[in-house]
Amino acid sequence: MANLKELSAVPEVLAAGHRLCAGCGAPIIVRQFLRGAKAPVVVTNATGCLEVSTSVYPYSSWNTSWVHTAFECASATASGVEAAYRSLKKQGKVDEDLKFVVFGGDGGTYDIGIQSLSGAMERNHNLVYVCYDNGAYMNTGIQRSSATPKGADTTTSPVGKAAPTGKRENRKDLTKIMAAHGIPYAAQVSPAHWNDLYQKSEKAFAAGGAAFVNALAPCPRGWRIDSKDTIEICKLAVDTCFWPLYEVVEGKVRVTYKPRVKRPVVDFLKPQGRFRHLFRPGNEGFLEEIQQEVDKQWELLLAEEAMHNQEPATT
Repeated sequence: MANLKELSAVPEVLAAGHRLCAGCGAPIIVRQFLRGAKAPVVVTNATGCLEVSTSVYPYSSWNTSWVHTAFECASATASGVEAAYRSLKKQGKVDEDLKFVVFGGDGGTYDIGIQSLSGAMERNHNLVYVCYDNGAYMNTGIQRSSATPKGADTTTSPVGKAAPTGKRENRKDLTKIMAAHGIPYAAQVSPAHWNDLYQKSEKAFAAGGAAFVNALAPCPRGWRIDSKDTIEICKLAVDTCFWPLYEVVEGKVRVTYKPRVKRPVVDFLKPQGRFRHLFRPGNEGFLEEIQQEVDKQWELLLAEEAMHNQEPATT
């Protein structure tokens, strides 16, 4: 268990006064996550809400070395910086211990940036990639991404006569895709479970190679929730198992939080305006499809954990 008093005394890397929306999940995640670095960090930031709102010229909210790069190449940029650092350190030109971290939204991670991200993970660069997953391209108008949940109403999966249920496809499971690269560490976190997030941050920075962390990051504007409800929505996401908390360490799955009572997924969906249409008469079957998919993925995750915990057979 992390000591909250000690954590609160850690200097802030992301300063107050940035221009992100009230209730935005991204700055909460950044502030929580960087406390686990235990060393100076070099931040690479893909284009997105976090980047544009923390670097409005001539100001910066970053109290550290910070690089802005395009949607598609954040991981490639960080890979180059990390490789240059290793070379300089080997030559004796740098003696400071540094950590490297990339922050990107789901648009710049699941979609536009997945090629360079996959490359960085496959090459096992000693860096941490953190995706703040708000489930759409929020920075450019709330267009659907491959992280957008099934049933969500966005500007490119709008609800109407032709599509009364919004987005028809299930979201991509990027955490498992990254874990499948065989990297030392991958995890899912929620800002509502700060201690779990902090412990996973420590593990990611200490992994000694590539690490990927997927963080649920509500967007009050895109999710159509009140800004004060961000943390409550995150709790509902975890307690309904829509967003399970788990880690994959050297290929082994460990679920880090199991709800005492698994709540129905409608408890997570109903407070959000982007799912309001699903509660109109006639959409009951679609809601059941969403529940079945959540149940299936949760059972698969538990089965993976159980498989990895089995004692090896003896002959």
